[in-house]
Amino acid sequence: MRHVKTPWEPAPLEQVVALFQGLDVPWWIGGGYAIELAVGRPYRDHGDIDVGLLRRDQLAVRRLLAGWDCHAADPPGTLRSWPVNEVLPDRAHDIWVREHAGGPWRFQLMLDESDGDEWVYRRDARVRRPLSSLTVATDGFRRLAPEVQLLYKAKGLRAKDETDFTRALPSLTGPQRRWLAEALTIEHGTHPWHDRLRE
Repeated sequence: MRHVKTPWEPAPLEQVVALFQGLDVPWWIGGGYAIELAVGRPYRDHGDIDVGLLRRDQLAVRRLLAGWDCHAADPPGTLRSWPVNEVLPDRAHDIWVREHAGGPWRFQLMLDESDGDEWVYRRDARVRRPLSSLTVATDGFRRLAPEVQLLYKAKGLRAKDETDFTRALPSLTGPQRRWLAEALTIEHGTHPWHDRLRE
């Protein structure tokens, strides 16, 4: 991906939360931090920090970040500048953000799909849930529900995703396990996590 040689220096979680407190649309912390917050203690390093929001609210967050250098992965695999007031195409869902051109990347924005009051999984629109159940309140901000974050992580099965699943599994409730198992079946058919979710 173009610009990947520019280093990542993720902003501290508390700084990102403070920045987004000024946003008047729903947003949440996602990625590995969402799992770590669900587990309740740090257990690994994080190479980046993800902030989630609904695609329909993208211009509100771009205005909030008017003084920042934002680049959309559009087309996927290539970064290009995201000007203020541009509505991104549906294929773009990942945005890299830094204070200024040439500086280190500080956090990512992840655009999620929705249909009215429902969240829609961008990889398979058959997977849906009420927006009211998408996130969980944590210390004055919201984080992505762990079962939803694990669904995103289930595709690549990277070492860090396996670690996140292993750490999160004991804290998942029965309904959370069932939701994730059903979503994995819809998207993947069979999946290596199925047996462990049934234990």
